[in-house]
Amino acid sequence: MRVKIAGMEIDSYSFDDAVQTILKHVVTDKKPQYVVTPNAQHVVLLQNDLVFRQVYKEAFLVVPDGVPLLWAAKLLNTPLQGRINGTDLFEHLCAVTATHQLKVFFLGGRVGAAAKAAAALKLRYPDLDATTYCPPYGFESDFVESQRIDEMIKAAAPDILFLGLGTPKQELWISQNYQRLNVPISIGVGGSFDLMSGMVQRAPKIMQKIGLEWFFRLLIEPRRLWKRYIFGNTAFIYLIIKQRLGFEKSFS
Repeated sequence: MRVKIAGMEIDSYSFDDAVQTILKHVVTDKKPQYVVTPNAQHVVLLQNDLVFRQVYKEAFLVVPDGVPLLWAAKLLNTPLQGRINGTDLFEHLCAVTATHQLKVFFLGGRVGAAAKAAAALKLRYPDLDATTYCPPYGFESDFVESQRIDEMIKAAAPDILFLGLGTPKQELWISQNYQRLNVPISIGVGGSFDLMSGMVQRAPKIMQKIGLEWFFRLLIEPRRLWKRYIFGNTAFIYLIIKQRLGFEKSFS
């Protein structure tokens, strides 16, 4: 079942159901697919971005990362089953792949973050088989670097590819490359490598639970994030009010 929020269709899965659906696909189907984990910012972006909107329409799973999506769904009388936080999903899938002797690849993040995240996860899940690479900024426009990344991923033959490039860059890159790379599942995980490595502090559990993780991030990195959260959240609220009043924007 999918729930529509401001034109974005979101799968109503529990966290465990999402993990099991991904694992089943990796083990039994193996056809290259990708998963997206939207928050309020994503909803706002796709309103006027046709390419980004198409990326979402073609995703294997669209699962709600942001708590505001849960609030919006409830207000619209179409409640979702729960939040599927991208960082938590990232760690849980790493744990599951370690148990099932599957392989993962971490691409992106701050310099050194992917390798540090893999090291931290291996302390918890010793059987984790992870390959990591942090490409230079602008690598997607560098043919030689892009070829190098292709070769690295194909040589590693991961079952899940995690992209830590930020939105919408990671989603666009996945949509352009996932079929050629032939990885069963690709997922954009934003700043998860940075958080898992300890290079960036994550919000306290209570703030995560009540939907204020965005506010904590704003306090940590105000110069970089203030426009995204202040203007983005205001635009999101406006879209939800419009839909609640019956003026939802329709996407073909």
